[in-house]
Amino acid sequence: MFTGEHTQKMDAKGRTIVPAKFREELGSNVVVTRGLDGCLFAYSKEQWNIFEEKLTTLSFADKKARSFTRFFLAGAADLEADKLGRVLLPAALRDFASLDKEVVWVGVGNRMEIWNTDAWNSQMADYLEGDDVEEKIDDLAAYMVEKGLL
Repeated sequence: MFTGEHTQKMDAKGRTIVPAKFREELGSNVVVTRGLDGCLFAYSKEQWNIFEEKLTTLSFADKKARSFTRFFLAGAADLEADKLGRVLLPAALRDFASLDKEVVWVGVGNRMEIWNTDAWNSQMADYLEGDDVEEKIDDLAAYMVEKGLL
């Protein structure tokens, strides 16, 4: 399971280091694709295969299902880390997530997310700053109760 957040540099070629904590579980391969909220999703090969299998069960007669499947599968790249643990993120994926000099790898259970640092900080500020932090977290907790998680 992937947890935590790790800030990494990205070089001019688009290479970034997969955090060592994540490499232990990934091995040398990672599948990266467009994600939601403006980030990239990154999966171990095993988790990607599970996700891909779920996508293939969607009805191709359903236009939204086709669009959803295209969004994730068309943008996917199977990447292999070099000896230093770096992966080369394809330009189209870097552009999608507005990645340049620094990225944040975020562990979110069965996958990782790769964020533009400013976008990640903004995302977190929505929940961690202001006078209504407790109210925001309470609202999320109530939503999770409705979903049966808590």
